[in-house]
Amino acid sequence: MEAFWAAAVGIVWGLPLVILLAGAGVWFMLLSRAAPLRHAGHALAILSGRYERRDAPGEISHFRALSAALSGTIGMGNIAGVAIAIAMGGSGAVFWMWVAGALGMATKFFTCTLSCLYRKPDSQGVMQGGPMYYIEVGLGPRFRPLAMLFAACAMVGCLGVFQSNQLAGLMQAQWSVPAPLTGLLAMTAVGYVVLGGSVRVGRFAGPVVPLMCLLYLGGGLLVIADHAERVPAVLRAIVLGAFDVDAGIGGAAGLTVKEILVTGVRRAVFSNEAGLGTEALAHGAAQTDEPVREGLVAMLGPFIDTHLVCTMTALVILTSGVSPQAAGVVTTAQAFEASLPGLGAGLVSAIFAAFALTTMITYAYYSVKCAKYLFGERRGGAFVWIYLVLIPIAALWTPTTTVNIIDTAYALMVIPNMTATLLLAPRVLVAMRDYFARLERR
Repeated sequence: MEAFWAAAVGIVWGLPLVILLAGAGVWFMLLSRAAPLRHAGHALAILSGRYERRDAPGEISHFRALSAALSGTIGMGNIAGVAIAIAMGGSGAVFWMWVAGALGMATKFFTCTLSCLYRKPDSQGVMQGGPMYYIEVGLGPRFRPLAMLFAACAMVGCLGVFQSNQLAGLMQAQWSVPAPLTGLLAMTAVGYVVLGGSVRVGRFAGPVVPLMCLLYLGGGLLVIADHAERVPAVLRAIVLGAFDVDAGIGGAAGLTVKEILVTGVRRAVFSNEAGLGTEALAHGAAQTDEPVREGLVAMLGPFIDTHLVCTMTALVILTSGVSPQAAGVVTTAQAFEASLPGLGAGLVSAIFAAFALTTMITYAYYSVKCAKYLFGERRGGAFVWIYLVLIPIAALWTPTTTVNIIDTAYALMVIPNMTATLLLAPRVLVAMRDYFARLERR
């Protein structure tokens, strides 16, 4: 199985997909004249609740939608994913994560605006948004096969296998907790929350994500302060290592610049989900009658998870001097423990466990939502049991297998999502210009 998935990820994650993601991000930035970035202050005002309307369509607030989206990325993509990126592509991969994150802000604005612009009521009358809906409703019924392709791939890509595997590996390596026990406990906790629907998911992620994020950033600052004299050299290695393999540090030995670039973009997609489509599933549940507002809120996601949390993880690992491993989160825990003996590993374990659970909870909502789109409310809803059963099973797999499975599914999700977003981009521009024109008249 491991050889099959390694071959699959090698086929789908080539330079063409990187060009699609990066090229689309550049195009969206130019097309909008960086309007989303120029209105970042307004995005923060929206996030504060200033523009909330309880009679607007949707289920959860702007803040809870962003928290749900971030809960699917912070922790897995930012704590484990960065360590994997450095192990696979060296310090230079971090630079390409930064670039992809910046472009991802524009991409998220477009995809998440579309997720609220083209919503559709389900069989219970609840408004649903996401790539499969804006593909079908925005582009028309003849594009339904493209919507079905996205939903089918997202069902696999949003499985909790990577999160379960990384959590089990960490608990076994640091605390000698058997992997099957970790998997069973995770399945129980996730099952309790996800059976409550998107409202319970948002309520759970709302308070947990900001608190864990602040704790992680605070702990990371302590580690970096302990190695402050190494920071300038590490930043230099990150930038130079993106273009010159010999100038980088980490696991880049024997790689080409193209391979480092692809590694950085792959891990950036895992980190901030820009272009993937999962972010649109979360923000599509936001309670708003102004799609552009949700696009602006969503735009903040890549900055938080890539430019803040990813950078923190990269600096912690690279300044600590620990040897990066493909196991991901174990590397991060070792880096914290090296500077904070007796505290670092425990801190990372607690924070990562919380993030792993929020990610699995959020992804269960995504995966089941896609299953319901394909198979209907009753049969699709039953997919949650398959999702839950796979959590303890995946705890026993190798880290490489789980990474390759998810990376393959992610690549196949990007293709239909970005194709539709590029085709529908002019309609986002119309909505954006109308919204900002009305905003200026107030």
